[in-house]
Amino acid sequence: MPSEWMLALRDEMAKPYFALLQEFVADERRRHEVYPPEPDTYAALRLTPLPSVRAVILGQDPYHGPGQAHGLAFSVRRGTPIPPSLRNIFAELRDDLGVPVPRHGNLAHWAAQGVLLLNATLTVRAGAAASHQGQGWETFTDAVIRLVSARPEPVAFVLWGAAARRKKPLVAAHHLVVESAHPSPLSASNGFLGSRPFSRIDAFLGSHGRGTIAWGGSGDDGSVG
Repeated sequence: MPSEWMLALRDEMAKPYFALLQEFVADERRRHEVYPPEPDTYAALRLTPLPSVRAVILGQDPYHGPGQAHGLAFSVRRGTPIPPSLRNIFAELRDDLGVPVPRHGNLAHWAAQGVLLLNATLTVRAGAAASHQGQGWETFTDAVIRLVSARPEPVAFVLWGAAARRKKPLVAAHHLVVESAHPSPLSASNGFLGSRPFSRIDAFLGSHGRGTIAWGGSGDDGSVG
């Protein structure tokens, strides 16, 4: 974990539950394949320093298929097929801001611009969705949300789906909350598609002097992630 985040979260990491969580994850890694790889567990925090956070997009679990998860919510490594939820996110981005659909699903270029791509649970056993829920990750990531929320700079919090929307009470009133149905194909047509989250984020950040996000990145494939 980056030293800056570690310092800010030192009291949280000193709590007994966090030690038990680390023991659980270490045991899971000894006995099973666990995603993302250990060096990427805190990639969201590593790529988005605390002072630079301008938006938070909250996911639930890492992808549990091989080669997908790399520590950023909704993101996959280059060369990995784009998952259905991310395809819907890209479709909404295109319809909202006219951004061409990228050829890959690596969102590191969002993270580098201050978009914290935070999963509520930071690890998962291969092939077993939700297998690391209820072990303490949610308590830790709630602390991350509270830490960002306590800062005076306005931040856009993006809550897609029921699980993410339950985090709304953690967000202070001076921030923007963008909430809708989840981009999963099972729910995207029930309020996600057409919700225009990206233009709302940019309008909010721009109105508070925090710039806008280059959602499309750059390069011949529409992204730099």
